[in-house]
Amino acid sequence: MRFVVSSTDFLSHLQTIGRVISSKNTIPILDSFLFSLNENQLTITASDGDTTLVTTMQVADAEGNGVFAISAKLLLDPLRELPEQPLTLDINDANLEVFIYFQNGKYNLIGQHGEDYPKSPAIKEEHTQLNIEAQALASGINKTIFATADDELRPVMNGVFFDITPDALTFVASDSHKLVRCTNNTIKANSASSFILPKKPATMLKNILPKEQGAVSIAFDERLAHFTFSNYRMVCRLIEGRFPNYNSVIPQNNPYKVVVDRVQLMAALRRVSHFSNQASNLIKLQIENNLIVVTAQDIDFSTAAEESIMCQYGEAPIRIGFKSSFLVEILNNMGSSEVSLELADPSRAGIVLPMDQDENEDLLMLIMPMMLND
Repeated sequence: MRFVVSSTDFLSHLQTIGRVISSKNTIPILDSFLFSLNENQLTITASDGDTTLVTTMQVADAEGNGVFAISAKLLLDPLRELPEQPLTLDINDANLEVFIYFQNGKYNLIGQHGEDYPKSPAIKEEHTQLNIEAQALASGINKTIFATADDELRPVMNGVFFDITPDALTFVASDSHKLVRCTNNTIKANSASSFILPKKPATMLKNILPKEQGAVSIAFDERLAHFTFSNYRMVCRLIEGRFPNYNSVIPQNNPYKVVVDRVQLMAALRRVSHFSNQASNLIKLQIENNLIVVTAQDIDFSTAAEESIMCQYGEAPIRIGFKSSFLVEILNNMGSSEVSLELADPSRAGIVLPMDQDENEDLLMLIMPMMLND
């Protein structure tokens, strides 16, 4: 087998799918890329056993067809150092010796038999099909993935929940301390269905989708999901189980509504949090008369800080405590210049809403409070 390919184009495809390869694979060949050459089309596969990414690219001057595997590390590390130029890959079909020729030299390595590479599991004939615009899918994942959990006891919390109805698609993620619900009302389905996408494949999509245009086809059953778009295809195992009723934990009646500049509040929280107790990371918000007073203290080290920010608020005074890192994370994942903080009392969850919602989206973020001792 023999073919010619652009070094930067080749590296771009390899790096994109190579992120899925695990550092500790139980099957040694999963440390490698699988290559399949068919005329002038090269198909490259990377997998960790649970998530598989496949990409296709056009090559030039192809001779022969076949399947072989090459160590990902051996291939990626030297290619990163090469400037843009044509690469010629020459593979000996008999012993899988691989020569990579470039302008000033050559690399020589041994490949592996592609037949040893695990095949992706097939989806059931009775599956659900859904088409989503790439940018809508990217937006939903970007706005929710940060709130996913790492909970071995409740694996259903370790991914992004896709709640599909005839009226909309809702992306949900929660780690029990914060919750994000992002509803896109342009995505409709014939019937209600749902699945939980694990964090790792969701991260893969987050990295690939911003460069994509057009629709993404999603096919899924109870165990597997297939995502197909332009030059990439992803097959992943889903998290099995029932996602909690997320709407039931969102407080509906919140009489105290504060409108504040998102960047100013986030900056104040970051500064004041340096003086909070390192274990609890507790910051307190005292809200009254169009003013938010942000305070934190660490009694053990006799440190404290206080900072005031202007806001829009004319209701009765209220004090509430939050873990500063969680609140900063929520504010950092909103694009609106101003946010609305909706509160009921110091023991109930706070709702954070962007004042400027993206078109066709309804974004809501929830944060659980921390108890105040004083």
